[in-house]
Amino acid sequence: MIAHLSHHMFAGHLAMSTQEDGSLPGAGLKWYQTFMYFVLAPAGLFFGITAIVLLSTRPKKKATHL
Repeated sequence: MIAHLSHHMFAGHLAMSTQEDGSLPGAGLKWYQTFMYFVLAPAGLFFGITAIVLLSTRPKKKATHL
């Protein structure tokens, strides 16, 4: 009896979770947009942050007094 009830409860939740909200997908990305969003943008952020960190943590030159 309990197995029968739990089966119906699970099936009800499964049916509710597979319903879509009615939104429609937009147009697909072009190959260059995909490359730009998923390769160039992350690489640019990585190198930009790396440059900022390296420049801000490099050893300072010692001042020489004449």
